[in-house]
Amino acid sequence: MNKKYSIQKSPFIVPTTDGKLIEEHFGNATDGNSQVSIAHMIAPSGWSEPFQTPEFDEYTYIIKGKKQFIIDGEIIVLETGQSIKIEKNTKVQYSNPFEEQCEYIAICLPAFSMDLVNREDK
Repeated sequence: MNKKYSIQKSPFIVPTTDGKLIEEHFGNATDGNSQVSIAHMIAPSGWSEPFQTPEFDEYTYIIKGKKQFIIDGEIIVLETGQSIKIEKNTKVQYSNPFEEQCEYIAICLPAFSMDLVNREDK
């Protein structure tokens, strides 16, 4: 009998150099799924990424802490329990300029891929 579900017990830990923890539960790196990626993340205080214009929709749900978004020049801060959808082809920068770490879930449609994220040089 073919199971109609998949339990993830060993997410892929994405190697980083900026102190951020990325645990991909489903997506390109974990199960080869290019349609959606689901990741648990912890961004340390002071963390930031370069501006990017992804070719995927990204949903973020804040579990704990705060996260800053600069979307087309507008600064938005989300706190615990809040969520956001950023549509594909939107210029955005993610950061945590706050004192405590930020824990969140990110869902990308289609799945996150370095080929689709379009990060600018720092």
